[in-house]
Amino acid sequence: MTILHKATIVTGDKEAAGSVIIDGGIITDVLYSDAPDYDFRIGKILKDTPEADVWNLEGKHIMAGGIDAHVHFREPGLTHKADMQTESIAAAAGGVTSVFDMPNTNPATTSAEALKAKIAMAEGRVTGKIGFHIGATNDNIDALIALAGKGDAESGLKPEDIAGIKVFMGSSTGNMLVDNGDTLERLFAIKGKPILVHCEDETTIKENLAAATAKYGEDIPFAEHEHIRSRKACIKSSIKALELAIKYGTRLVLCHISTKEEIEMARAAKISNLDITTETSCNYLWFCNNDYGRLGSRVKCNPAIKTADDRDALRKALADGLIDTIGSDHAPHLLSEKEGKYTKVPSGLPSIQQSLPVLLTIADEEGIPLTRIASVFSEKASDIYGLKRGKIKPGYDADLVIFDYTKEFTVKAEDQLSKCGWTPYEGETLKGVIEYVLIDGKQVEF
Repeated sequence: MTILHKATIVTGDKEAAGSVIIDGGIITDVLYSDAPDYDFRIGKILKDTPEADVWNLEGKHIMAGGIDAHVHFREPGLTHKADMQTESIAAAAGGVTSVFDMPNTNPATTSAEALKAKIAMAEGRVTGKIGFHIGATNDNIDALIALAGKGDAESGLKPEDIAGIKVFMGSSTGNMLVDNGDTLERLFAIKGKPILVHCEDETTIKENLAAATAKYGEDIPFAEHEHIRSRKACIKSSIKALELAIKYGTRLVLCHISTKEEIEMARAAKISNLDITTETSCNYLWFCNNDYGRLGSRVKCNPAIKTADDRDALRKALADGLIDTIGSDHAPHLLSEKEGKYTKVPSGLPSIQQSLPVLLTIADEEGIPLTRIASVFSEKASDIYGLKRGKIKPGYDADLVIFDYTKEFTVKAEDQLSKCGWTPYEGETLKGVIEYVLIDGKQVEF
């Protein structure tokens, strides 16, 4: 038995001092010091279990380990820049103990066979817990419906082996562009699985890129990224996704929201469909278009980072509860791959190791209660994906992060555990030093 004693426990409902009792990797009790029987109950536990491992955590905070449902760990096919082993330890260092990997690998995870192979790759190599989304295409809709409903007899996969179904609406990634109207209707009608959508309109992006090329030739400034992958491209595609979700009652996850307009659209759509959930990443909460000048390709990601007004609107949505989850969209590339001209440099950036500290820093800057951070960091994702982890409650896995909220640190490249070895947050001062991470009650070494 382990007793995490005298810490400040943070959940989506409450922030208060208390003790968390762990036995067999499971949280067995949560005792708050403001309860009238706290002294009696904790005193009895300490007396009856003298062999217990008691951690005196006075002055520290405990939160459930993060559940990041939007990562790109690059395996298979792109392991020169990242893999499940290296990126999962980087995740743990950022307080993230569970991840769901996206399907745009090489080959793409768009079939039962590819998903089964990916599950096998993770065996015994991952720190924490990992699951996988499967990707939709214009051609695999029948297989997806069967797999999500009753599994696949040939591969032996069950519906629970799929976390969610990723749909690239309008913007092509590999062969996963879904632009067939009938296919989209059938996808959004699927029950029992979250439908995660990347919303950018490809026609709009192509038109914007052509205009930028005509103006700048091959020397397109990285500051043009927000105009090429524009707010119009995001809004146009998101409108379609929200309309379909309302029509079919879809369990929709609107991924990596980057504009203030999409926030308001989602606010309205949730009135008609309570199963619509909103995700943003720390990148959109921290950076804005003013950062392209100093960071250039290092903050080139899709959707593009937008304006300071968008960033402020997203922070307000985080505070108000309109943002449901944080997905890092951790997408590593080697720094050498991020060098060159705009059209040759891939989009995506590594960020998962900064996940919790960035959120804690934003909470401090904006006066956002830590209860909101606990909700978006793990609790809402626990509900969306039906997990028995991600909450500090009896019966849940003891996946926990312990941090000192009074301490600050400066992000350094040499401290990065991702295989790619860099982060756009280098040089930033963040609040909240992570001191311990527990997975199933056992301390992670990193």
